Amino acid sequence: MKKGLLYITLGLTLFSSGCTHDFDEINSDPVAVDGTRYNANLLLSKSQYQYANKGYAQLLFQSMWPQLLASTYNYYSNGDKYVASSGIIGYQNQLWNDDYRGASFAYEMITLAKEKGLTNLESAGTIMKILLIQHITDCYGDIPYSEALQGKTNVFTPKYDTQEEIYTSMLAELETAINAFDPAADKLTSDLFYGGDIAKWKRFGYSVMLRAAMRLVKAKPELARQYAEKAAAGGTFAGISDNAVCPTDNSTGNGNGTSSALLVVEDFREVKWSKPLIDYLKANDDPRLGVAAEVPPAGLADGTNSALAGNKDPNVQIGMPNGYDLAGGATDITKRSDYPGGTGTGANLYPLGKYSRPTTAVYLGRSAPEFVLTYAETELLLAEAAVRGWTVTGSAATHYRNGVSAALQSLATFSSSAAIPAATADAYAAAHPLDVTSTNASLKMINEQYWATNGLLFNFIEAWINWRRSGYPVLTPVNYIGNFTGGTIPRRIAYQSTEGSTNPVNYSAAVGRLQGGDTYTARVWWDGQ
Repeated sequence: MKKGLLYITLGLTLFSSGCTHDFDEINSDPVAVDGTRYNANLLLSKSQYQYANKGYAQLLFQSMWPQLLASTYNYYSNGDKYVASSGIIGYQNQLWNDDYRGASFAYEMITLAKEKGLTNLESAGTIMKILLIQHITDCYGDIPYSEALQGKTNVFTPKYDTQEEIYTSMLAELETAINAFDPAADKLTSDLFYGGDIAKWKRFGYSVMLRAAMRLVKAKPELARQYAEKAAAGGTFAGISDNAVCPTDNSTGNGNGTSSALLVVEDFREVKWSKPLIDYLKANDDPRLGVAAEVPPAGLADGTNSALAGNKDPNVQIGMPNGYDLAGGATDITKRSDYPGGTGTGANLYPLGKYSRPTTAVYLGRSAPEFVLTYAETELLLAEAAVRGWTVTGSAATHYRNGVSAALQSLATFSSSAAIPAATADAYAAAHPLDVTSTNASLKMINEQYWATNGLLFNFIEAWINWRRSGYPVLTPVNYIGNFTGGTIPRRIAYQSTEGSTNPVNYSAAVGRLQGGDTYTARVWWDGQ
């Protein structure tokens, strides 16, 4: 007992002594990292992946709203038929939550970069913040911006800036960030897009500026022209090697969310390329049809065939029409007059077996890259700017030809099995020139190509946003029983579902500015015409 008391006494003595000397050093976590020790470059890769990896969020909504994919599966009713299925609230919230999380990484990166004098990192962080915020505002409308991301300063109920204010600010911030890039300054050491290449970041910045400017062609055409011309003069992407692509790695838990989502049995069995897309590719004899689409082989009882290569012959590809089911009623797809038939018989019958799906070898890699912004897109947007009479170097026809060729060649980034040789792509683009007989004819061709390009690159959110902006292609809305849009294609996403209770005053003010309220059919500011 005396020995035990001695140990206790010695322990108390040592503890007492420790409390009076070097308290901070002894009581600090030796492996903790504060702002002075943290490598802010790590936040760059975090924000890049957060922006690019949209997974089920875009599959459930934006892949089918602009009719690029189609499905009879009830879970996809939200996108294919505008009918709420289980989980719709979670996906309504997902893009909001994910992109604000990514923007918070970018905001913290900017703050730390300023403190440490990291000029290039600050500029890259600004571009990433703008990319993420633009995603949110394009999908939802007026959102928190000027007071957003400031929880550290106890701003928990930020005001909703108008989309006009947001775009005006974003374009000005982009210009400042791009001009601040300095190849002789700090190195970007955690850059998933360009490995720290500052010249490529400047071209990326101007390409982001061009895309942002073109959003405003209806709402604020003079501002759109001003910044589109600045972007063109500054220098947008120069070739497909400038494509902003985010790599993924499923082995580390940072896989491709869209491909992984499609690999779920029901999804892969029932999600198909749409009839509008396949018909578009067929009508133009587009080489992408032979690498992007396949008819599944007949075989397994559950119809997945996910490990088996399908038939890629362009002549047998059939797109699935949107708005149908397998429920046995009037909207059962097997009752259409053009139903191509299933594959197999009896227990092995696969009703959707002859409709084209995304090619297994191209699109279903869990570590497949994710496209952020491409040379094809920027060339198509420059073609539109030229058609509108704005000052850009090169003709609309030349930019369109460059964009089409680049769109075909970019598929190789997914897989070598999707490679279309440059000579083939160039020949195709030359044989399918821009129709310059009228402005409307040109805009139709440019924006149909933009739609198909982003769809085939699995950048469905951008395809939907630009469809809303341009009106092309002209799509026939689905009017399925019980839909939540009155038989019209959604124009926005309803706000994050808890905003009405957590930020009620500012949320209500924003909803009050929406004609039609917080619905999927209300139009955001730049889509208001």
